[in-house]
Amino acid sequence: MATQEQAKEKPDFAKDGIDTTGLKDGSMTPGCVGDEDVLLVKQDGELFAIGAYCTHYGGPLADGLLVGKTVRCPWHHACFHLKNGEALRAPALNPVACWRVDVRDGRAYVTGRTEPDPLQPQGNTVAPSPAAGPRSVVIIGAGGAGAAAAEMLRRQAYTGIITMIDEDPGAPCDRPSLSKSYLSGEMSAEDCVPLRPGDFYEKHAISLVRAKVASVDTSMKIVHTQQAGDFPFDALLLATGAEPRRLDIPGHDLPHVHTLRSFADSRAISEKAETAKSVVVLGSSFIGLEVAASLRARNVRVHVVSPDVMPLAARLGDDIGRMVKSLHEEHGVLFHLEQTATRIEGDAVTLKNGTRIPADLVVVGIGVEPRLDLARSMGLKLEKGVVVDEYLETSIPSVYAAGDIARWPDALTGENIRVEHWVLAQRHGQAAACNILGAREPFKSAPFFWSKHYDYSIRYIGHAEKWDSTDITGDVGSRQFSVAFRKGGKTLAVASVKQDVKNLEAGVALEERNETELHRLVPA
Repeated sequence: MATQEQAKEKPDFAKDGIDTTGLKDGSMTPGCVGDEDVLLVKQDGELFAIGAYCTHYGGPLADGLLVGKTVRCPWHHACFHLKNGEALRAPALNPVACWRVDVRDGRAYVTGRTEPDPLQPQGNTVAPSPAAGPRSVVIIGAGGAGAAAAEMLRRQAYTGIITMIDEDPGAPCDRPSLSKSYLSGEMSAEDCVPLRPGDFYEKHAISLVRAKVASVDTSMKIVHTQQAGDFPFDALLLATGAEPRRLDIPGHDLPHVHTLRSFADSRAISEKAETAKSVVVLGSSFIGLEVAASLRARNVRVHVVSPDVMPLAARLGDDIGRMVKSLHEEHGVLFHLEQTATRIEGDAVTLKNGTRIPADLVVVGIGVEPRLDLARSMGLKLEKGVVVDEYLETSIPSVYAAGDIARWPDALTGENIRVEHWVLAQRHGQAAACNILGAREPFKSAPFFWSKHYDYSIRYIGHAEKWDSTDITGDVGSRQFSVAFRKGGKTLAVASVKQDVKNLEAGVALEERNETELHRLVPA
């Protein structure tokens, strides 16, 4: 909501209205209704009034991008319908509020606030009649993909049985915040970690079962658990996610050595950081560097040890790698590159060159591996992941896979890819849910992720495992730029810092396969 001072600076659309002659098509005008911020949008000759901020992390929608009858958030690419406020794309799960717009004597007035239930169908359902769908759906995994799938089933007016099974007592949680806002101490667990309040799933008739899956009988269509019995299904979604890679060196299992995947992991690191004087982060992955930034925010001395020549260069290129390294060094992080740990002791980490770094906390961030044991036992086709078709269906009919474990035919690159991104996992789950209900819509969303380092966020749209050229617009040195990753002249991905709308525009162009627009945004 707006403060009283902010409200004075903005037009009150309910009290005073706004002159419609000054509203151009494609305009987004911030204002308020009383003490609540509202965004008035004119698109294709129509006027819409919606909440001014994204329901994910509060990004200002006025700084975003209009695409048809939708608006996309500049921070994390959530998408909302202008007519009813529905959250059409993850990571936002809740709709924005909407108001009625009346035009009288050439002025637009905004009244009649509505805020629908996030799982109430809004008329944008894409699946056929739920009566033709399965009687029961079992989802194995309550991470980003699994939780989003369960919600989307209800949003598609599905009334059958939904069972979501996960042994992690902290799931579903907002995993990105575990290495960012929560770990840095900016936000409490209650404010930023739970995806939903405690009674949410019961309220929407989604059964959340805390149990370990022992096996799946695909011929009889039954999931067997170790603690909670058996669950029959007509359709099954595997969303088992990934697990951190572990070290295999002396001391890797000491109590002050942690990985970061779950809420329990982040809480343990956070509690230890309250008294730690020196931390060693092993690995210069995205999560390793985010942990470094979060712990520096707590004024803990941080060393980053990595075999890489330059952090993140293998994924983002040398230019961004140097920028990220210098940013962390400005905040006091000490790098030990082209090095690995050979031993961990109670008070230190020894490197291969003999250097001994004091450490009363060690965080291992050397990547993750997809959890494939269950899929393998079911006889699913595997190829460094669970192979799925464009509808996210596996080699066994009525069994789907989504998120970190799924390898799907990417419409943008024409290759089978597997991606370990939170937003991608959520969108996979949403798409799989619709296809379980018979929508038969190919998954075409461009993968997106963001990585926060102090006051800078890298936003990355697309997927480029290999590229032969990079083109830059803006200035990497000033930390305001976009980089296009290209192969054979084709744009595969765009990474941006402080050019949020350009990254949104690149996402639209990638999904439309509009190479002309991509080269306009980031010229070769």
